[in-house]
Order: sequence, then structure tokens, then C-alpha cells
Amino acid sequence: MYKISWLIRALLYKSFFFEIGFLSYLGKPKYIYGFRKINIGSRVRIMPGLRFEVHGDGKLVISDNCSIGNDLHVAAGGHLIISSGALISSCVLITDIDHNYTQFGVPVFDQEVKINKTFIGRNVFIGAGAKILAGTFVGDGCVIGANAVVRGHFPAGSVIVGAPARVHKSYDLVKKQWH
Repeated sequence: MYKISWLIRALLYKSFFFEIGFLSYLGKPKYIYGFRKINIGSRVRIMPGLRFEVHGDGKLVISDNCSIGNDLHVAAGGHLIISSGALISSCVLITDIDHNYTQFGVPVFDQEVKINKTFIGRNVFIGAGAKILAGTFVGDGCVIGANAVVRGHFPAGSVIVGAPARVHKSYDLVKKQWH
């Protein structure tokens, strides 16, 4: 019965999304806005509870061979990319949208938003509860610790932890060792 419901959902999603690749699985979502602006590669596994919001001219790309845990929340207003091989744990937020709060007395919801490109590199691991904020670049092979609050530029091979997140250690690609 499980496989039948998965197959029916997969066929249904094919008609809604901009693109959804071969052998990709999407668990039952909580909310999806902007179906036609979402591109999901092949062999992508997304567990139930996902919330995708793609606003305005935004686009969300999830590349091939990604595995994503329960309750992922992605909010995109620009071009947000999750590269191939990403492993994302449960309860993660990834966004390229910042709310403006410069006009005192005006509700934040009524103020303009700022879009800052967010990019997740290849073969990145994101721990449970991490928050990847607007304007973040995460290089290939990075590891992001659980509950980290990440904003900024992080080079390939970085281990990123904390709130606010900092590089705990990094991999030297030339010497092939951690430091």
C-alpha cells in the first residue's frame, strides 16, 4: 500500500512541479507555494512535512541525489540552489529572504523584503534544526552542526557550528588533512 501511494503522489507531482527527476520521492507536504518554480533532480528523497515557498521571480533548485529529513522549510525569493549529494537532517530552514525592519512603527510583514542569494554546495551535510539564512554560501563538502544559525561565506571542507555559526575546523585540499 505504501508503494502504491508513493507512486500515485509521484505521478501527481509530475504535473505540478517545473521539473521532478526520475526516482525522486516527496513525502506528504505541509505547504507548497510556487510549484512551477521548483526544480527537483533525480534520486531526491524528501521526507514528509516539507514546506516550500517560492515567491515572485524566485526559483528553487534541488539537484540530484539529495536526501532530506522531515519538516524542511525553504523560502526562496531569488535563485536558491541546493547542490547534488546534500544530506539535510530534520527541521532545517533554508532561505534567501530577509525581512526589512527599518521602518519603526510599520509591521515587519508590511515592509519590503531583501533577497540575498543562498547557495548550498555539493555533498554538504546539514544537521538537525540548522538555520541557513539569506546571503549564505556553503562550499562543497561542508558539515553544518545541529542547531547552527548560519550566515556568511564558508569555504569548501569547513565544519560549521554554533549560533552564530563559525568554522570549527576545515579540510586542506592540498595537504589532504584536517586542521
